[in-house]
Amino acid sequence: MDKNLKLYYSIREVAEMFGLNESTLRYWETEFPYLKPKTSGPAKIRQYQEKDIEQIRLIHNLVKVRGFKLAAAKKMINANRKGVDKSAEVLDKLINVREQLQALKKQLDILT
Repeated sequence: MDKNLKLYYSIREVAEMFGLNESTLRYWETEFPYLKPKTSGPAKIRQYQEKDIEQIRLIHNLVKVRGFKLAAAKKMINANRKGVDKSAEVLDKLINVREQLQALKKQLDILT
């Protein structure tokens, strides 16, 4: 088990993970009913768990990375949840591979 893994993340931390505004996350909560972070205290402070972050990752992939409108993203998630999950996972892996290749290229450029 990863000791660095937190149980709860603040809205600010989650927004920074995805390069989003906190208001975008709040809006997505109104648009995607399954995205409901835990709230605590009288101020209703949002506490995002890993399952919430996975939901945001899916939405972010469809809306910000692939350019879908919110209505199309909702329709796609509702129609083919597993396919969207798999697609997001593959895209994350490809982005990671691209970053690794870019780092290798920089190292090679330094050597030449």
